[in-house]
Amino acid sequence: MAQMPLTLEWPDVCIRISLAVLAGILIGYNRGEAGKDAGLRTTLLVCLAACLAMLLTNALLGQAGKTSDSFIQLDVMRLPLGILSGVGFIGAGAILRKDGLVKGLTTAATLWFVTVVGLCFGAGQLGLGIAGLVLGIAVLWLMKAVESRMSCEMHAELRVTYERSTFSRATLTDSMRASGCRLTSVAGSAKGTDHLEERFEVRWHSPPDAQHVPPFNESAMAAGALESEWSIVR
Repeated sequence: MAQMPLTLEWPDVCIRISLAVLAGILIGYNRGEAGKDAGLRTTLLVCLAACLAMLLTNALLGQAGKTSDSFIQLDVMRLPLGILSGVGFIGAGAILRKDGLVKGLTTAATLWFVTVVGLCFGAGQLGLGIAGLVLGIAVLWLMKAVESRMSCEMHAELRVTYERSTFSRATLTDSMRASGCRLTSVAGSAKGTDHLEERFEVRWHSPPDAQHVPPFNESAMAAGALESEWSIVR
């Protein structure tokens, strides 16, 4: 693997910056097409900034009076490490948690990934950067189709209010099992003199973008519940 040269030439600088811009555009286009806030411009700027930071590091390595074995004395490698830490804050801002669902993880990981790709190009490791870019594009475009077909475990919370004499927990369990769900009683409490309230955790497997949910209310009412309320946890 080629070492980072001490002296930078403008043709080499232009090649590194051009590849970083190309990487930012290709990865950013995917995020923008998906309607993400951190889209084309954000991804391009992050990748370009990482490349420029590494180019600056490269330029500082060749300071007058320093030899190639004195890198540790210069300690300029803190600059790209600081870039990676800074991108971590940007990625954290892209992650949102709403209604029990966590969103933005892929966008945050993408920003961190293009930072590393930009560092590779800025350091002159063109082959490594191109290989990483190709793999990243494959993950974002091809793995999305695979992921959309993967069945994942979904969680929901079901609350039912019932009269002790008319409610059958076994009927509710059998009904939910027939829908492919596992039902677990989490907590119960008295609600008035004759009424009880019980909270259940329901788990089932479904594709991530599936709109179908188990018949929570129908199953609860068939088991003798007076009221039922449910919400998706994941």
